[in-house]
Amino acid sequence: MSVQRSASWIAAACVAMMTAACGRGEPPTTGAVSTSAFCDSVNAHVKAWLARAEAEHPVPDDPRYGGTVVVGTPSDLGGGLNPAITGEYIASQYQQFVLYMTLVRMDDRSRPMPYLARSWELNADSTELTFHLRDDVYWHDGVRTDAHDVAFTYQVDADPETHFPNAAYWDDYAKGDSAVTVVDDSTVRFRLRPHADFLDPWRATPILPEHLLKDVPHSEIGQHPIGSQCPVGNGPFTFVEHQPADHWTFGANPAFPTELGGRPYIDRLVERIIPDQNTLLAELRSGGIDVYVRVQPDQIPQIEADSALRVESFTNRWVDFVAWNSRRPQLADPRVRRALAMAVDRREIIRAVLKGYGTVATTTVAPYHWAYDSIAVPPLPYDPKGARALLEEAGWVDQNGDGVRENADGVKLSISIKSPAGFRLRQAVLEIIQAQLKDVGVEVRPEFVDPGTLTETLTSSERPFDGVLMSWISDFKLDDRDLFLSSRIDGPFAFSGTRNAQMDRLLDTLQLVVNRVRAKPLWVEYARLQREEQPYLFLYYETGLVGMRRALRGAEMDARGEWVNVRRWWLDPAARQR
Repeated sequence: MSVQRSASWIAAACVAMMTAACGRGEPPTTGAVSTSAFCDSVNAHVKAWLARAEAEHPVPDDPRYGGTVVVGTPSDLGGGLNPAITGEYIASQYQQFVLYMTLVRMDDRSRPMPYLARSWELNADSTELTFHLRDDVYWHDGVRTDAHDVAFTYQVDADPETHFPNAAYWDDYAKGDSAVTVVDDSTVRFRLRPHADFLDPWRATPILPEHLLKDVPHSEIGQHPIGSQCPVGNGPFTFVEHQPADHWTFGANPAFPTELGGRPYIDRLVERIIPDQNTLLAELRSGGIDVYVRVQPDQIPQIEADSALRVESFTNRWVDFVAWNSRRPQLADPRVRRALAMAVDRREIIRAVLKGYGTVATTTVAPYHWAYDSIAVPPLPYDPKGARALLEEAGWVDQNGDGVRENADGVKLSISIKSPAGFRLRQAVLEIIQAQLKDVGVEVRPEFVDPGTLTETLTSSERPFDGVLMSWISDFKLDDRDLFLSSRIDGPFAFSGTRNAQMDRLLDTLQLVVNRVRAKPLWVEYARLQREEQPYLFLYYETGLVGMRRALRGAEMDARGEWVNVRRWWLDPAARQR
C-alpha cells in the first residue's frame, strides 16, 4: 500500500500569442454544460490554437527533436489529471511536469526557482507574499495564464468543499476573500502568517484555468470532465487522448516559453497502464515501452544483461514501514515498539529483498530532506538480545514455554500485520519480519487484504488493525502534524495514535521556524523523539529504480520525481521506433 501525502466556455478563441497579449475574453456563460458539449467546445479551441502555434513556432532544426516516448506504469493515473482532487503520486507528476505549470519549481539542491512566477517577494514581517507572473504562458486553448488563475486556484484548493488532498498546505495561509488579492493581471498577493517553507505549496500545486472552471461549484470540480476527458493545461505538453485503464497521450507544446526551454524534444509522450510487473519487464525488453517506472529489484539482473537497456537509480521520497496502532494494548508501550524495531534485521531485508537498493530507515526525516542527519540520529541497532530485555522490562514474558510472550494477565504478544494483496516484494518483507519477531517471542499473523479495503481500514475511526505494512511518499515541506500531533489523533492519517507532549511542541514549532540553521537542531531533536517513540517500525528508504532503453537520452530522475526534466528527454534518431 502506498499513500501520498483540483463550466463554461468563452465564446471566441483568443489565438494571438506573440503579437498581442491574450485577454480573458467575455465572462463564461453560466449554467450546467454537458460533458460532450464542454469537451467538443474545448477540443475545437485547443485544435485551433495548436494549429496557430505550430505555424508560429516551427520545429527547430536539431536532430534531438521528434519521436514518441512510451512510459509503462502499473496503474492508471488515479483521479485523472485534475490537480484540485488528485493526490496519487504518478498523476501528480504528470500534473507538475507534463500538462500544467506550478508557480515555482525546485532545483536539484531543493531550492525554489522561478517557473510560472518570474519572481516573488515577502514583506518585512513575512505576512504578505507577492508573485509576479510571466506574461508568455498560455492555456492550451489560447487564453493567457494570469493572476486571476492563481487566485482562483487558491480559493478552490483552500475550500473544504473541494476536498483538496493536500489541504494542510494552506494551514498557515489566510482564508476567505481577503486572503488573496489580484493586484493586476501579472501580480497576485497572499496573506499568511510567518512559517517555514512557505513557497513549497506552490512547487506542488498546479494552477487551474479559471476561465473554464469559475462557474463550477467547488464541490463538483472533482467530477468535471477537465480531469480525464478533455484536460486543458498550460505546461510543456498538451493533452491528446485518454483511453481508461489503457493509456494517456500527450503532445509537445510548440509555444512553451523559450526562456523555460521551449518546445520539448519529443513529439509525443504516451503513458501505458500495464498492471503486471512481469509484463512491464517484457514490454521494456521487446521495445513496447521505453521507460519502466518502479522496477522491482529482482528484475534488475535481466535489465542489466540486455545491452539495449539500463537502470536509473536515485534517491527518492519513499519510506516503507509498519504503522503500529498504539491504541492496541500490546503496542501501547514505546518499549515494546522499540523492541520490535531492534528485533528486525532491516539490513538483511534490504540485502535479500531489495538486492541492496535501499537504506535503513530511522524516521520520517529521510535522506532527501535537508534536515536529515544520519550521524546525529542513527537507526536503532539490530539487537535481538536487547529486544528481549526490553520486552521483559515491559512485562512480556513467555510464561508457558510455547514460544510466545504473555503479560501478567496472560494476554499473548500476538500481532496481526496487514499488507496489500498482490505485492510479492512486500510479502517477502513480511515473511522476514514474521520469522525474526518469532525469534524474540512475538507472534506475527500476516493478513493480505485488497488495497481498497486496506485503505478504508487504515483511515477509519475504529482503526481495526494492529499493524499495516505500507509506503509513504513524503513532501519536501515535511509536516507530520496529521500523523503524530495529539490533537489530531482522530484524523484519518493518525494511524499510530501515539501521544507525546514533547513531540507535540516540536511538531508545531518546526512549522514556524523559517531559518534552516535555527531549525536544524529542532529537526534533529524531533527525529530522536521519533526513534524513541517508534510510532512506526521504520524499515527502509527506497532507492528509486527505473528501467529504460539506452536510446532514450537526457532523462534525469531524483527526489523531485521521475518526470522532472521530461522536457529534455530525447530519442536517438537512429533508434526511433515510433
